[in-house]
Amino acid sequence: MVQKIESQYKEILSQYMKRQSEQNLYVGQNFSRQLISENTSPEEVISMHKAAMQELYGDMPEDVWHSFDFLIEMMINYGLALQERQSLLKRQEELKVEMDLAAHVQETLLKTKLPVLEGLDIGLLSVPARKMNGDYIYFISDQAGYAGIAVADVIGKGLPAALCMSMVKFGMDSLNDSTALPKQVLETINRVVEKSIDDSMFVSMFYGRYNAVDATLTYGSAGHEPAILYRAGTRQFFELPAKGLLLGVSPLATYDEHTITLEKDDLVVMMTDGVTECRTDEGFIERDVIFDLIESKKDEPAQVIVQHVYDELERMQNAELRDDFTLVIYKKI
Repeated sequence: MVQKIESQYKEILSQYMKRQSEQNLYVGQNFSRQLISENTSPEEVISMHKAAMQELYGDMPEDVWHSFDFLIEMMINYGLALQERQSLLKRQEELKVEMDLAAHVQETLLKTKLPVLEGLDIGLLSVPARKMNGDYIYFISDQAGYAGIAVADVIGKGLPAALCMSMVKFGMDSLNDSTALPKQVLETINRVVEKSIDDSMFVSMFYGRYNAVDATLTYGSAGHEPAILYRAGTRQFFELPAKGLLLGVSPLATYDEHTITLEKDDLVVMMTDGVTECRTDEGFIERDVIFDLIESKKDEPAQVIVQHVYDELERMQNAELRDDFTLVIYKKI
């Protein structure tokens, strides 16, 4: 078989050297497909070419023949490198398909239903920096006017963070009580996380229970970014601090809780550090900039405010998210 291929190649090369026509090139191109089907390596093709040239033009200078030997050695390494690159590209494509599927599964698994409460307008947006989201929003509500919201952030990114977040959802689904107070919720989820995830991973969480009857929000935090209260009457922003360890640090952790009452047009801004730690090449974007963005749209629906903040921060960062971005706004109406 090898001798037959070499003979065919020599004939094709001979015809091309004589005529150098498009037809001869076409024959050569078709023959290259045959070489590929026979798994002929690049260095074997060059060796075949050298042998054919020696038979056709044996009087060529010795240096020319040495150049073929040099090219053969180069092609051996080139072929190995090319094979490795193709293997890596194939694996990369397989991983991309797997990550796309995992991201879709995560989106379906972590989907939550937005509560509908009298006197409260809710806007939210959660955008992952990568395929998988390490942030999570969870709502639970009932017909009596109670609604709980959890905003969580895994310290980490990618698939491990996404898997960790599924345990948080499992805990929230198991609790399934919209009247539960933040202290109870955070302590319960903390025990679930502490038992279920690797010791190197931790979760921060803000939890708030809203009561539509008296417009009160009772909240607590497990090492999470403080929520912000905007008082429409005085046009002032206030942090809503609450003490508590990150979830997963200690099974004995306890959590503070506080209560505020919302007045008409007041805003409660809940977020992850992907919002407050946005940065440009010049440094971090000041929190006052975020406050100004919120206040500039304070008369708009909550979703419009959320989208405006995201669009402007994305623009300031040249459309490059460095961390998962999650923002929720409650607006008393």
